[in-house]
Parts: sequence; C-alpha cells; structure tokens
Amino acid sequence: MGISDGFKYAYIVARVRAMKGKLIPKEMYPKFLNMEIPEITRFIGETEYKKNVDELSKKYSGTDLFEHALNENLALTYRKLLDVSQGEANFLITEYLHSWDIWNIKTILRGKFSGASEEEILEDVVSAGQLRYRDITEIVKIDSVEGVIAAFAGTPYYHVLQEYSGDLADIENKLDKMYYSSLLKAVSSTGNKLFLKYLRTEIDLINLKLLFRMKRGGMERDDILKMLIPGGFELKETDLNRLSSLSFDEFVRALEDYSYWKAISDVSEDLSSLFNVETRLDKYAQSYITSISYYYPLSILPVLAYIISKKIEIDNLRIVVRGKETALKEDIIKTHLVM
Repeated sequence: MGISDGFKYAYIVARVRAMKGKLIPKEMYPKFLNMEIPEITRFIGETEYKKNVDELSKKYSGTDLFEHALNENLALTYRKLLDVSQGEANFLITEYLHSWDIWNIKTILRGKFSGASEEEILEDVVSAGQLRYRDITEIVKIDSVEGVIAAFAGTPYYHVLQEYSGDLADIENKLDKMYYSSLLKAVSSTGNKLFLKYLRTEIDLINLKLLFRMKRGGMERDDILKMLIPGGFELKETDLNRLSSLSFDEFVRALEDYSYWKAISDVSEDLSSLFNVETRLDKYAQSYITSISYYYPLSILPVLAYIISKKIEIDNLRIVVRGKETALKEDIIKTHLVM
C-alpha cells in the first residue's frame, strides 16, 4: 500500500480510533453478570447509549427498551461511519453494510412466515444499510410474505426474492450468496487486496459454521454443497467438496489441516456443541481483523475491525440481558460471550 493510499484513509481512521475508545471495556462484562437488567440499562444509559435510552424510554421499558436502544445505537454508529468517510472508504463501508439490508429482509420474512407481530419484527430490525427505518416500518405492515416480496420490486434484492416458493431457508441462503457475490465484485473492483483477503476469510468462517450445523443435522453432501458460499480463502471449491463428503468425525479431523483449527481445537472435546464452535469462530474473526489492522494502520482494516467490534459489543450485551431474562446460569452466559 502506497503513501497516497494511506493518506486517503488517515481521516476516517482517526475518527474510528476515537469511536473505538468509547467501546465498553471487556472487564465490564463479568460485572454485568452480577447486575440486574435495570442496573445494566442504567449503566449503558450513562455511556454512548445515553441518547438512545433516553429517547426510547418514552415508548419502551425493561428488555424492550434495552433491545431497541442497542439496535438504534448500532444503526446510528454505522451511519456515522458513512457520514465521516469519503471515496473508496465510503464505497467499501457502504457495500459491506448491505449485509444489514439482507438481515432486515430475512427478519421481516421470518416474522411474516411465523405470524409474529409488527412490534416483534421491529425489535430485531437494524436500519444500518440502505433500507431506512421508515421504509422498513411500512413494509412490516404488509400482511403476507408474498406482499413483502412484492414491496421489494425495483430493488437489487427482488430478482432473488421472486424465486421464493415456500422454502424460507432456501431464499435466505440465496440472499446471502447474492450479498457475498456482489461484495466480492465490488471489493475486487477497487483493487483493495487487504479487504478482499479478510472478506474471503469471513466467507470461510461462515462456511465452517454451515458445515458444522449441516453435518450434525445429517444432511447429504449435495444438499450441503447447495448451501455453501463460494469465494473463500482457504476453503476452495475442492475443499468444500471434500469436507461435505466426510462423516462428522472425519470432517472434524480434516479441519486440522486448516489454520482455523486453532480457533476450535481447545473445545474439540465438545465439538457437538455448535454454539461453542460458532462463538470460537466469531472470536477468531475479531482477533484476525484486529491483528492485521495493526500491520496496516492507514487502511480500511481498522475501520472493518471497529465495525466488527461494535457488533460484537451489541451481541454481548444482548446475550447478557437475554440470558438473565431467561434465568440462564452465569457460566453458560459467559461461554456465549465473544471476548
């Protein structure tokens, strides 16, 4: 990366450094486990979440207030990144955050499919992509899955959505594939090899999660291959073909040939616990992007590292509060946290 490339990222990286300093310290999470939900809400109401908690407390309370405050804060944080970035940085951030459009579309479809209320659907919406909250609220008012799909006519997602034939898992997978295919093309068009390598690593980690789930579910090779996302870094097409063909035990042993094994080897005694594996892979993603961002401090990588760390903060807070709400044991909540 040349000097001019570094210069164009200097401003956004400086802004991100300041934003990163406001993330909740890791040492706070054990303390949260000893607090009640209202105490945790009060605590975050004195941090970066203050404005969100204050505004939303007029409409919500308890866990509902907590959930909506987290989602609003995440959306506004990501939108701030777009506001303070320009040129290539803005383009790459915009393309990466399209994942939240996919998230929201899937959330709405699941809600309509299961008969959830409008409020229940909106509780899980994060308007951090191109879809604005006001547009999402209008779409959520539509009664049927078919009506929701029709509302996306004229958007980049419609050609995939119109293939819906009753299989929700299939259409969700097609949306994910569309997102990563489009993102790979967008990133490749900029020649940003640093972002591209991370993105392909992210695809590997998603495919590993899918492989674990489907292998434990006893799915056949051809059905597994249909669900996997092309474009990974270590897990090329030949690797995915081979891993899909193995029994679960053979699959686990085969993973020792890949660098990702170190992320899950210490829970290898309990690899049947998918949540343990997925949490470890999420930790690997955060550790990986953070470590390589130190080597390239004036690049898109520190921005990506912050985007991922912010989402993990939101996820961790949600895990703590939901765990407390359902009276989960402290040690179980701890194992689910990405630290």
